[in-house]
This record gives sequence, C-alpha cells and structure tokens, in this order.
Amino acid sequence: MIQIGEKLPLPLDGIRVLDATHIVAGPFCSMILADMGADVIKIERPGTGDLARNRGPFIKTEDGQQTSSRFLGVNRNKKSVSIDLRNPRCKEAFQELVRNSDVLVDNWGSGAFRRLGLGYDKLSQINPGLVYASITGYGDSPDLKGPYSDRPANNLAIQAMSGWMEITGDPDGVPQSVGDNIGDSIPGVWTALGIVLALETRRKTGLGQHVDMAMYECMVSHVESNMNSYMAIGTNPARSRDRNATAGITFKAKDGYCVMAGVRSESRMRDMWELIGREELLEGDARYLAGPGMDGEFYTEHIIPAIEGWSINLNKFQVAAMLTEIGFSMGVTQTVADLANCPHLEAREVFVDTGDTLGGSFRGVRTPTRLTACVEPPYDAAPLLGQHNLEVLCTLGGMTKEEVSTLQADGVL
Repeated sequence: MIQIGEKLPLPLDGIRVLDATHIVAGPFCSMILADMGADVIKIERPGTGDLARNRGPFIKTEDGQQTSSRFLGVNRNKKSVSIDLRNPRCKEAFQELVRNSDVLVDNWGSGAFRRLGLGYDKLSQINPGLVYASITGYGDSPDLKGPYSDRPANNLAIQAMSGWMEITGDPDGVPQSVGDNIGDSIPGVWTALGIVLALETRRKTGLGQHVDMAMYECMVSHVESNMNSYMAIGTNPARSRDRNATAGITFKAKDGYCVMAGVRSESRMRDMWELIGREELLEGDARYLAGPGMDGEFYTEHIIPAIEGWSINLNKFQVAAMLTEIGFSMGVTQTVADLANCPHLEAREVFVDTGDTLGGSFRGVRTPTRLTACVEPPYDAAPLLGQHNLEVLCTLGGMTKEEVSTLQADGVL
C-alpha cells in the first residue's frame, strides 16, 4: 500500500515489451515505453544488430572502439537479445518470449513478420493478450489495403507524401523537408500512444489486438490546419508570403534570426516603431500599423527591412527580450548548440546522462512527459548487441545455457 507522499511507480512498471524494430520510428516508440517503466527487450539480428548501430556520427575512444550516437539516442533503458528468427530453434524461443510478454513492436515493413510465420494471427494464438504494434509506411492491415500498402518508406519520402514539404520553404524555391527525422519520430510517439490505449483495452477485456500504425497517416494528421482550410474553402494551401500577415515574420539579428507573432495588432506595431526609433512610420501609410492592404508582400519589402535596420546590431536573444516586453510573441531560431546550452532546458533538467557503452557519458534528451507523482525514470545506457542473451533466453525463452552457447557458436544468436 503506497502511503500519501510516497512516489508512485512508473505507469508501465510490470509491462514487458519485445522491441523488434530498428533505425528511428520503432526505437523512438520503445524508448518512450522504457522511460515510462516498461521492461523493453530489443530483438536484433546476430552480427549486425539494429542498422543504426553502424550509422554515424560515432563516439570514438583512443583505442579505436566506437559507438553510434544515433543508436544511443533512442535505445536507452533497453536489453538486447540477438536472435535469428529464420532458425527453427530461435523461432521457438521467440514464440516463448511472446508468450511471456505484453507487447511486440515491429517496423520491418509491411508483412515482414507474417512472411516469417510470426504475424499477429499466429502470435495471438500463443498469447491472446498480446498487443502487437506494427509501424509501416502506409499501413499493414490485410483488410485495409491501399495502392501504397506494399511500398517501403523513410523519413524524407513520408514528409513529401504527407504534404509537409509542399507547405515548407520559400515560395520561390523548391519544397523543403523539416531538418530532422520527424517522419519517423512523430509516428513513434503515436505508436506509443496506440500501445498504451490497447493495453487499457486489454485491462478491461483481457484481450490484446493489432495496432496498425502507418507513418503516412501519422504525418497527415499533423497538417491539420492546412487540411482544415482546404476542406472549408477548397483552395490548396501553398507556400506564400501572404501567410506572414497572419502567422508572423522572420527577420535577421546580429547573430541569427528572430521570429515574431502578433503583427496584426496596431497598438503593438505602434509600440515597436517607437521602441526602435522609427516614429516616422506612425504617420502616413496605415499598412505599417497593420492597416488595410497589409499583406505578406508588404511585410517582405517594407516592414522586415525596417525592423532589420535596428535588429541587425543586436544579438537575437536581446531582440527577442525587448520585443517580448512590449507584447509580441517572440522566438529565436536556435542552433542545436544553443539548445544544448539553453539555460531554460538546463533548469528543467531536460538533458540526462545515460552512458555511451564505452565507459564514457552520453547526454540525451529525456522523454518530455513529466509524471510529477511518479519516481524518476531510469536512464541506463543503450545495450551492447546480444548483451542479455543468456539472461533473457534462459528465463523467458525456454533455452538452457548449453543451448545458448551452442547457438551463439553457430552464429544464430
């Protein structure tokens, strides 16, 4: 019985997850589950493991050892079992792991596990309570096949297909992708949510289910304002300077760029021109005060240059602070170095040290969900390939130590 004032356990404490995923989308999902207390067992190919293990940039030691920062960043708090699912004895052990687990996550592509004889229809017979989440580019439900269902997918392709690139970038340039793997990480977050919802359904019914996660659909759901606009007026949203008039503007400072919203307010615009010493703009052309005729073109050709005549002599944080004081919603375009040294993120304890598998440290970003009544999540280093073979396969997979040794010698563990 937990006493008042005691810290509560993490919500997924006692939940076991088999993480048969690689690269970003699946590992990002399972890392969230691990951070929330789940016992996550990473299922990897013998010899090579998760493909991200061999993708840089690498952390290197003087004696030539190296480890992938990409792998470390999304695989903390997990165990690793290397096992060849094409081998009959290994497949038996995997099925035993399924029998003793709550969740299986797979992102090897549409139908990959079915072709191994390990689809949800088979595994649910072994464990009716199993929650099996598959992350694919375009969906993996046999009864919901679309023309793209069997296509492979990646971050860039999904950003393009889902409309993100068409609405990102300069109106006179080519479509631009967002500069990180959001085509993977956003589906990872949605999959983690889907798994938790399926676990809640299982709590009520005792039955698991297949959680069919399409990266395409996850990303389409996040173009909601543009989609809603199209559904309402039938006009295809596009990259346009006119959007500056409603969304805000970007302008130069001495050491970078600032962004400013709230530019349709006459009173704030008046205060800004007074602040930066351009009182002459208060009289005459009403567009300088967000008046009739103010549009994106006017901002680009007149308002932004007028602001930059002042802001170019100040650093970006100083500019943002001064304009925030008079009521604008301000931001600065931070570099990754800015983020890594951000005093606000430091004060919020966003960065966590998990270790780097080489005896050093690795600074990662914590899962942002803060459950203030629960104990702190663990922050253990990402595992070495096959580090937990003996522990997991002998306790949960029905193997003996002798079998593990033999199969390792055969190269299938």
